[in-house]
Amino acid sequence: MLLEIESIDSFYGDFQALFGVSVEVDEGERVAMIGANGAGKSTLLGSAAGLLRPAAGDVRFDGVSLSRIPAHRRVGLGISLVPEGRRIFPSLSVEENLRVGARSRRPGHWTVPRIYELFPLLQPLARRSAWGLSGGEQQALAIGRALMSNPRLLLLDELSLGLAPVVIDAIYRVLGEITAQGTTVVLVEQDVNRALAAADRAYCLLEGRVSLQGATSELSRDRIVEAYFGV
Repeated sequence: MLLEIESIDSFYGDFQALFGVSVEVDEGERVAMIGANGAGKSTLLGSAAGLLRPAAGDVRFDGVSLSRIPAHRRVGLGISLVPEGRRIFPSLSVEENLRVGARSRRPGHWTVPRIYELFPLLQPLARRSAWGLSGGEQQALAIGRALMSNPRLLLLDELSLGLAPVVIDAIYRVLGEITAQGTTVVLVEQDVNRALAAADRAYCLLEGRVSLQGATSELSRDRIVEAYFGV
């Protein structure tokens, strides 16, 4: 198992966001995290990436506990996060943003030319300052920057938030190419139908707890609605 999250409790200050959550992700899978706003999805990714330290439980990567490993070292191990809001460096050019992503120096096939092949819209913008990019261009850049670290595990938070449908379609099309290169993907998504269509398995979170999990091909609409809304 590549990623094992075992019975974690996570807090923001005094607010508990996750209650005994357990998740398993096998190498090569695409796993979707669905749930309403405030369900704990982003907290779960942040706990895996090292942005939050769980108060209880453990996160393991390839069998190794990450409890004492800070976020920047997790990138070196092969974990990369595309955060909600993209958080690109606006004062840097598109290509400079990509090269920042390669600072971990992990070996692999993702290079600047390969990113331009994956996202052709970025190549003509290579020398442009990132602050002037559209939302879709920023999201492509954020994903490209994360891939430049040659991750084994790519965490995508709110993949389609605020983007036009045509842009969302283009971004989802590349997920197959990313996993075909051996990268495991965990994605947080508000659009349940799109998430389930793109993933092999899914977890639904409700108020900080796992309310449903399983292969996407086996999850009925009624079960998803019940788990999503707690009805």
